Amino acid sequence: MSTLVIADVQQGKLDGATAKLISAVQKISGEVHLLVVSFNENALTQAKGLSGLDKIIGVTHVGFEHPTAEIMAPLIVSVASEYSHIVANTSTQGKNLLPRVAALLDTQQVSDVIEIISDDTFKRSFYAGNVIAKVQVSSAKKILTIRATVFNPVAAGSCDDVKILDYEPGESKVSFVSAQISESTRPELTSASIVISGGRGLQNGENFVLLEKVADKLGAAIGASRAAVDAGFVSNDLQVGQTGKIVAPDLYIAVGISGAIQHLAGMKDSKVIVAINKDPDAPIFQVADYGLVADLFDVLPELESKL
Repeated sequence: MSTLVIADVQQGKLDGATAKLISAVQKISGEVHLLVVSFNENALTQAKGLSGLDKIIGVTHVGFEHPTAEIMAPLIVSVASEYSHIVANTSTQGKNLLPRVAALLDTQQVSDVIEIISDDTFKRSFYAGNVIAKVQVSSAKKILTIRATVFNPVAAGSCDDVKILDYEPGESKVSFVSAQISESTRPELTSASIVISGGRGLQNGENFVLLEKVADKLGAAIGASRAAVDAGFVSNDLQVGQTGKIVAPDLYIAVGISGAIQHLAGMKDSKVIVAINKDPDAPIFQVADYGLVADLFDVLPELESKL
């Protein structure tokens, strides 16, 4: 019995979610192997510096510069016979990839796992995190997408057992066309240790500069609620929530956000939550560790001046 972790590789570099996935599967019996697929060797080099691994399987090919689920799935299936568990991050890529793998292997998939109880029993999130289900999987092969943000990353270490797999991606009717990637000097939203998010209470996009000034002082990433995104205040790549990005920073500051369940699903695993809202009955205060009932237009300039 062994577990295959699909490394989260972004633009040829190992994403921080990979170290958290390795941490998540430590409760599963047997060895832990990491599959690193990229167009260069940068991600493979980074993977060698992680603890908790028994083996690394590397696949490097120019055809994986922009890997689609259609060309990744056959690769995973080609090595799947050696593993009882195959896991990936609950990300856009993972949610697109593992259902295809499960279908090709004629088995079911368990989505959005937030806790591994044993080799065959897991907890997963339903209904924007309002329901937690404990499920037991009877099939021989378990296919799991894991919410990496819930887990702490493994420490730095060393894995010297590296196998290079000679694999060339096949043809596909789906091909990569282009990517629109937002560039920012601030930390990436899903990996930042501090996130400050704004909601409809900011009234317009120009007022997000108030958040930006505080974020620059804290070294924080900027996020937003769906209400703010739908109103056109900011672009949708900043959206935090059930239909946006899931974050779990050390500190999450919610400014002018009421706290709809869809937003809470994307940030309630944060270590410390601070809420600033002038409505004392806002649902966000139910999950906040610290709450300030005040006008954000008074609070943010004062906070920025004291940092």
